[in-house]
Amino acid sequence: MTAYENAIEIKDVTKRYDGFTLDNICFAVPKGCIMGFIGQNGAGKTTTIRSLLHITDIDSGEIRLLGLDHIKDETAIKQRIAVVFDELPFHDVFTAKDMARILEGMYPRWDHAVYAQYLERFQLPTKKKIGQFSKGMKMKLQIACALSHDAELLIMDEATTGLDPVVRDEILHIFMEYLQNGERSILMSSHITSDLEKIADMVTFIDKGRILLTGYKDEILEQHGILKCGKDALAEIDAADIVSIRTNSFGAEVMLHDREAASYKYRDCVIDPATLDDIMLYYVHRDRKEWS
Repeated sequence: MTAYENAIEIKDVTKRYDGFTLDNICFAVPKGCIMGFIGQNGAGKTTTIRSLLHITDIDSGEIRLLGLDHIKDETAIKQRIAVVFDELPFHDVFTAKDMARILEGMYPRWDHAVYAQYLERFQLPTKKKIGQFSKGMKMKLQIACALSHDAELLIMDEATTGLDPVVRDEILHIFMEYLQNGERSILMSSHITSDLEKIADMVTFIDKGRILLTGYKDEILEQHGILKCGKDALAEIDAADIVSIRTNSFGAEVMLHDREAASYKYRDCVIDPATLDDIMLYYVHRDRKEWS
């Protein structure tokens, strides 16, 4: 099997729709890494994933998965990756047992024993029709199917949306187990940033079809900060340091690009750490500079 450094490489990818453009996007998911792919609904996450899987044809650019061309090597790629969507792609009349029979014909490395272990762990019935499953059960079934054929890359589109916190936590724990051998990778699209703060190594943030930030999660969190001050002090803050400003009746909160540099520059101000949620929120409002 060919060696590869990046599980996913997206270079200069553009896809135009009426009213929306995926605009020359670039990012990579290194092997052995969990990449959190974040952005508000309609930002371009699903279009990017559909492009990766060649469900959508791109207008220009290059996509490689596991070192292979996403169009030319599509069949080989799809035997080595797993995909989990927010909606179950299996027909309601099938059972979990039926799914095993279908999928063993599709994947050369399908493992019945591993699948049975996941069904037991998730307490999923083998003979009950999928149409009678709850949303959480359907998601667990998708994940059981995805992790039972030794996939090297797992791609998830809003897979934890709508699940209760206990189920989400259980699923995140399983993803960490899946990565333990260092040879597997995950691209996890979500707008639930608290999940990604727990498990992601890297983060890519997309907004209005453009990549705004991509890199190691801890570095992005360390880099940004929120400065709190009165509205009268805003004039003293260099515009080049500001992502955007949130105002309220008490004063202002300013997202800064470089927390460390700002701590020397604005010694009299309190600068708090930022969460991924904060970063997403302030960058989404970056064009307005001031918002409330």
